[in-house]
Amino acid sequence: MSPNANALSTVTNMGLLERAVSYKEKIDKGIEASVGLFTYPVLMASDILIYRSNLVPVGKDQVQHIEMTQDMAGKFNRAYQEIFPIPNYRLDKESKVPGIDGQKMSKSYGNTIEIFAEGKPLRKTVMGIVTDSSTVADPKDPEKCNVFALYSLFATEEEKAALAARYRAGGMGYGEAKQALLAKIDAYFGPARERRKQLAQDPTTVEDVRRRGAQKARAEAQQTMALVREAVGMRSRSAG
Repeated sequence: MSPNANALSTVTNMGLLERAVSYKEKIDKGIEASVGLFTYPVLMASDILIYRSNLVPVGKDQVQHIEMTQDMAGKFNRAYQEIFPIPNYRLDKESKVPGIDGQKMSKSYGNTIEIFAEGKPLRKTVMGIVTDSSTVADPKDPEKCNVFALYSLFATEEEKAALAARYRAGGMGYGEAKQALLAKIDAYFGPARERRKQLAQDPTTVEDVRRRGAQKARAEAQQTMALVREAVGMRSRSAG
């Protein structure tokens, strides 16, 4: 654990960690109940609080982690000194992204659509999205379809309504819906793909941006840790 996480662990109740939905879900999936998995919310809280963040944009599945972070920050502040702001979360309009199998999109589940994928690899992934066994002629429920859920992330309200109407009317297969989704993905991420290719040709600039960002983050983190060490009665490393 990082020094900040170690400090937070002293004010974190076991019961709080045991209630973590992400922990229970992974155990239910057969993942070993390791110390690292159990204490992951403390590490996440440390990453947030080390920069004394006030607002954190997250997906719906991460709201509990922010609430746990609020708990840890509040307990630390009460036990020692007002060091950490109590961060709040921000949910964007579409704050939950389904994977190609309908579960939450996650690399650990192997159900992602890569942002920078294109051509045949992207097409293979999109066309492999799990759907039910409805025929082309059958009316379909857009609210229960992974393809429609992903399409909705990119489409306007008018486009969503139009595709939903076609689902309910029947006469359209999932293959056509997947083609519409593929076009949306290509249009949305196309400029980012091109920019990435340009940056790949200029590694010096990329490394310079990374270095300057790391320096800025490190300075902020060091300042926070100096405050934490002083609050808990630890001698600063710079002291004798």
